[in-house]
Parts: sequence; C-alpha cells; structure tokens
Amino acid sequence: MQKSEGPALDLTLPVEKLVYGGAGLSRHEGRVVMTPFVLPGEKVHLTIERERKDVLNGRVVEVLEKAESRTTPLCKVFGRCGGCHYQHALYPAQVAMKKDVLREVLQRIGKLTPPDEIAEITGEPWGYRNRIQLHIDGQKVGYREPGAHKVVDTSECPVSSPKLNEALRAVRRMVRSHRFPRFVRSIEFFTNERDVQVNIQETMAGQRVARPFFDWLEQELPGAATGPIEYAANGHKYRVHYKSFFQVNRFLIGGLTKAAIGEASGDTALELYAGVGLFSLSLADRFGQVDAVESVKAAVEDAEENARRAKKKIGHFRASTEEFLAGVKTAPDFVLADPPRAGLGSDSVKELVRLRPKRIGIVSCDPSTLARDLKGLCEAGYRIGSMTLVDLFPQTYHLETVTQLEI
Repeated sequence: MQKSEGPALDLTLPVEKLVYGGAGLSRHEGRVVMTPFVLPGEKVHLTIERERKDVLNGRVVEVLEKAESRTTPLCKVFGRCGGCHYQHALYPAQVAMKKDVLREVLQRIGKLTPPDEIAEITGEPWGYRNRIQLHIDGQKVGYREPGAHKVVDTSECPVSSPKLNEALRAVRRMVRSHRFPRFVRSIEFFTNERDVQVNIQETMAGQRVARPFFDWLEQELPGAATGPIEYAANGHKYRVHYKSFFQVNRFLIGGLTKAAIGEASGDTALELYAGVGLFSLSLADRFGQVDAVESVKAAVEDAEENARRAKKKIGHFRASTEEFLAGVKTAPDFVLADPPRAGLGSDSVKELVRLRPKRIGIVSCDPSTLARDLKGLCEAGYRIGSMTLVDLFPQTYHLETVTQLEI
C-alpha cells in the first residue's frame, strides 16, 4: 500500500454498508473507498490518504448527513486507540450491522444462503472485558493506534472491567517512578474481579523482570499475581494459567456455552480446541463420554484439574486437531469446535466429512474462515440448523458466531 502522491483527493460520498474490519464502503469512479468511523446511509466528506489499484482508503473530514444510530463515543481516545471501532453507533445498531456483515461474508466467501433468522445473544456493552494488554512507552500507558506501534495514553478503558481499570491506574502510577523497569513494553492482565493474573508480554531485548517488581505491583494492585487464577462460570470454577485461553466477555460466558451445546445430547461428544474445559464440563452433563482435544500443554493441565475438581469423567488429549481427527475411527454423536481465527482448515474439515458425526457445533471468531469451513461441510451434505451471533466484543467489529450443523 502506498500513499497518494500530489494534492489530497477530497470526496463527498454516501456510505453503502460496513464491511468486516469496521470500515464503511463507498464507491468512486469504479473504485471501492474504505473509510472508518462512518455508518451505513451517511453522506460524508472525506479525504483519500492511501490508495491501491482498486481500493482507496479515506479519512472522515465531516459527516454531512448523519445516520439516526450515530451517537457520541464514550471513550475520550476513541478513533485514535485501535481497540474499538463502533462506539459512534448505538448498541442495537452495532448488533444489526454485525449480522449484516456476517450474512455478506457467508454469501461472498462461502457461497452460502444464510439462515432467514440469525439469533443473537447480547449483554452489557460496557465494562465487559476480563483481559487486556497494556502497552507502555515512557510514561504513556494505553493501547496502540490502528495499524501502528504508537501508544495512545489513556487513564480509563470503558470496555474493561472495574478491576482492569484499577490495573490501568496502577501501572500509570508506577511508570512515573524511577523504580519502574523501562525495558517493559507490554503487560497483560486477566481478572475474575478479585484476583489479577499478570503476564509480562514484551520487553526490550527479552529482558526478564525481577521479583521485586511483582511485589511492588501487588502493593499497588491488590490481588495481582503471576500464577493461575480461578474463574467461576457455568456453575464451575476453572483454573486458568496465563498461557491458557479463556473467553474475554465476563457477562456472556454462560450464554455462549448454552448456544455452543444447543440441544445436543447422546452417548459420545468430542470437543476440539478445548482450552481449559469451558465447554467440556457442561458437555459431561449431557453425554456419557466426553473427549477433549487441546494442543497447549498448560491448557490441557488446567482442563484435567478442572475436570477433577468438578468430578467429571473426561478424556483429555494433547494434540493438534488435525492429528487427533486423523486417528478417530468412529464418529461421536456430537462434535463441538472452538477454533482460533484461522478456523478449522481444510484438513480438519475433510476428517469431519469422513467421520460424518450427526451434529457439529462450531464457535467461530472470524466470519471469513467460518464461511470457508461451512462451505466445505455443506458441500458434503451438512445443513445449517441454526446460527447465533454472540456479541462478545461490543464497540468493536469483532463478532462470535455459533453454528449448529446437522446431516
């Protein structure tokens, strides 16, 4: 991508729709114009800052005709911080736009007809995050600009939980002291609103942080520790190490679990990308035998401990999904997969098609890879029984989709 040369190109254009990634799509002389922080139906005065062969990237100068759903962002650094993309839209409109984006991606990439009805599960749109990563540059503490390493200094994050905002304030106090290690570049915090797990994610030249820093942090932030913490959800307590994945929306974990399992029940269930066992413990209430597959060692160890505490009989396997599925001979009654953004991938889809379980549930955090995976499964005879948008990431373009497939 290259910057435009010569005088800036100023345009006045209508916004057709939002696309995955948060930008609004307009058109100019046969070329697509992508502009952030706009809404469908608005007319905007924008200036072109970058251009490629077929795509122009714009910046809003003025919104000439505002959408009814436009509102004043709650965060003072919205637009400069790369964390949020939709704070300028009322929350019901955010959910509706995400459904439209999901439908468009399913049609364009998957060549699929979306269900007539996409259900939704929503919660409190503010203060929902239980995990954040703070970046540090001198005495600046906050988040990075979109597509850049520059730190946007902030004293409060409206989408983070109260305890995480307490952590943000603690780090801001500490960086103003000569005691703060200047080689620290980013710190991750994960909380159950009582305990706070601390993970130093980035330092200059890989330097290690000495124990006195963590002792100091605990004085500034009661409950701070480097070890695992326990997170209560779905009637269970989950041990979570810093290397283990856990859902970030503290209000919707139960709703996500119910949507993921749906009405499934039977003799055998298989959970892929099982993490610390968030879904496995609930699956064990519905199925006689549950096997859980996860490739991260710390997560497998957490899952085994969580099953032991809950007195659930679950088989745990440390392996990649592709490797594990290749060795399975008999199809379980239900397969539940919660893959990362890369999705299931062609190898796993082929193995699922070979096994042909009666029901498959997919929890997806990326509509593009979901569309690709669904295309392969539907071409092999599966049909979409239901689809639910679980809005785990309000104020952002990110969306979680739970799809139940039947054959």
